[in-house]
Amino acid sequence: MVFNTGSALLDAIVLAVVSKEAEGTYGYKITQDVRQAIEISESTLYPVLRRLQKDDCLEVYDMEFGGRNRRYYKITEKGRVQLKFYCDEWESYSRKINYLFSGVRDNVKK
Repeated sequence: MVFNTGSALLDAIVLAVVSKEAEGTYGYKITQDVRQAIEISESTLYPVLRRLQKDDCLEVYDMEFGGRNRRYYKITEKGRVQLKFYCDEWESYSRKINYLFSGVRDNVKK
């Protein structure tokens, strides 16, 4: 993707992915789900998860899986409020950008 992915957009994407799982989800799965929208490495994702945890948007717990502990991330009420804010902002932002881009392809082909 040629467009920069800033920290607010990364936070929004991660909160959206985590919010889809009522009981929470683990880091590797979050990475795979985020990669459906943008290319991201685990080394980029984990600081985002830590920041969201520090900001009380995510809670973290460990659960045994296959003889090992797996760290799970679950959205908090504060995280849901933040995600709603991000969704509203994205709606406004994308509407404005789409308006600017509307009809541009036809003009560029000429």
